[in-house]
Amino acid sequence: MKASHAHPRLVVIGNGMAGMRTVEELLKLAPDMYRITVFGAEPHGNYNRILLSPVLAGEKTVDDIMLNTREWYDANGITLHAGDPVVRIDRKKRVVHAASGLAVPYDRLLIATGSKPFIVPVPGHQLPGVIGFRDISDVDTMLAAARAGGKAVVIGGGLLGLEAANGLLRQGMEVAVVHVMGSLMNQQLDPPAAELLRASLELRGLRILLNRQTVAIEGTDRVASVRFEDGETVDADLVVMAAGVRPNVELAKAAGLHCERAIVVDDTLQTYDPRVYAVGECVQHRRATFGLVAPIWDQARVAAAHLAGSGHRRYVQQATATKLKVTGVDLYSAGDIVGGEGSEDLVLRDRRSGIYKRLVVAGNRLTGAVLYGDVADGPWYFDLIQQRTDISSIRDQLLFGRAHSDDVAAQAA
Repeated sequence: MKASHAHPRLVVIGNGMAGMRTVEELLKLAPDMYRITVFGAEPHGNYNRILLSPVLAGEKTVDDIMLNTREWYDANGITLHAGDPVVRIDRKKRVVHAASGLAVPYDRLLIATGSKPFIVPVPGHQLPGVIGFRDISDVDTMLAAARAGGKAVVIGGGLLGLEAANGLLRQGMEVAVVHVMGSLMNQQLDPPAAELLRASLELRGLRILLNRQTVAIEGTDRVASVRFEDGETVDADLVVMAAGVRPNVELAKAAGLHCERAIVVDDTLQTYDPRVYAVGECVQHRRATFGLVAPIWDQARVAAAHLAGSGHRRYVQQATATKLKVTGVDLYSAGDIVGGEGSEDLVLRDRRSGIYKRLVVAGNRLTGAVLYGDVADGPWYFDLIQQRTDISSIRDQLLFGRAHSDDVAAQAA
């Protein structure tokens, strides 16, 4: 049911996963509270950005990853302006201005502008054929390049870079992954797991170039090669930048909202302006920024509760888990994998079957887990980390997984 003109107006800037999840949560709590208008930069409904990698790999279609079709907005009385991004926020008059010239007033504003790929600012980074990996348009560009064949270079050996590289390889391109660090996915994996991953990806046909500092992208009319600090070059018909993201804060900054690395929010996801909330990759909460979906879902629930007027919830940062979306590569990382003073590593390594597990224990608590080859118990380990469960009674069985630990616990009982 559409809210009447007597209802306050909620404008959402950003038609992505964070903003729309907040709207979905709000509709559960107070379906008729607001007249809702949504502005999005892309000419689509809301889709699952996490599943762009399977679309690139040919395992899913764009239709498969749509979360909210245009019909959904209509059914919920939401006005959607897709392909018409907001370019200015007038906080004094409480009006947003879109690129089309459209001006819409608001009583509450939700900013969910997400992030943008960090394009390494080396000479040649603006050449045709150099792209990020962020949206459907980027996937379309990569698929077109793959149809033409040739060589791709992916700059960045993190989660997103490896998924992009795998997708391009699956589409028939020759692919090299360039990473400035000495091991892949260095934020999520310890060196032994990273080495197993590198060996597996190389067997699939990926070329992995570690400890490489990119200094230039070369070409005349379009990209032709990538040059490193030591003078080595690799040929490239396509360069994908996957070296991290930067929060989209220009709009908020221009509106005078307090920003540091991202838009600063409190525990209710409210900015320094009490009429303005922000969620997702564009926010900074207690000095942290966010890129994984689990914390953003938590933010959406909290922001929706406060927008609905049932403001008893507070956002609390939790441990996060990472899983690589590359078919045939089983990898799971959760919590603090570095450890600290007083922590202990429990390690299981089975080279023959390609299984590696490392659990980080501090006191009688599991604080981190890295799994390669056998990830079935990943969610269970993650639950132990989040719940801060006392694992002293199952410590000796912990590496062997939940079933074994449950058996021991049952016998002890």
